[in-house]
Amino acid sequence: MNETHKMTLLAIAKRTVAAVIAGKPVPKGGCDDAVLNEPRGCFVTLKNGDELRGCIGQFEAELPELFIEISALTPMQKTDDPMSLRLGIDGIYITDGVRSGCFLPQVADETGWDTEEFLGYCCTHKAGLPWDAWKKKGVEVYLFSAEVFGAPWDQIRVES
Repeated sequence: MNETHKMTLLAIAKRTVAAVIAGKPVPKGGCDDAVLNEPRGCFVTLKNGDELRGCIGQFEAELPELFIEISALTPMQKTDDPMSLRLGIDGIYITDGVRSGCFLPQVADETGWDTEEFLGYCCTHKAGLPWDAWKKKGVEVYLFSAEVFGAPWDQIRVES
């Protein structure tokens, strides 16, 4: 993605958060850019300093202090060797077909977990599965990477 793509996604995220906080309808998304229309996952993270915010807190007062971070994901690739994941580079998606959980690549850097902890915590804390479910038959593990970028709230320009 180029800088224009990144700024477009950040502007969409900012418009959406601002609308929800103001109690207005969520703006309709969409654009004609082929890169932004590729089928990919995307996560939006809101932080105030180092504090993860999400939907908790008094956003009316915090909007100018928020940092919007976007993780644009590569397509997921099923792996038969979950221990081959590269900490800090690969994210994981684990599913037993009913329950599932996901950790973005940056979670490994933020927590300091080793590979087995990364897989185990995803099973227990995200998917509601046993710690070692990732080793079991019938449980699938997918790897992906992410292009992570962001900007402070007041540095994202939104076209009206």
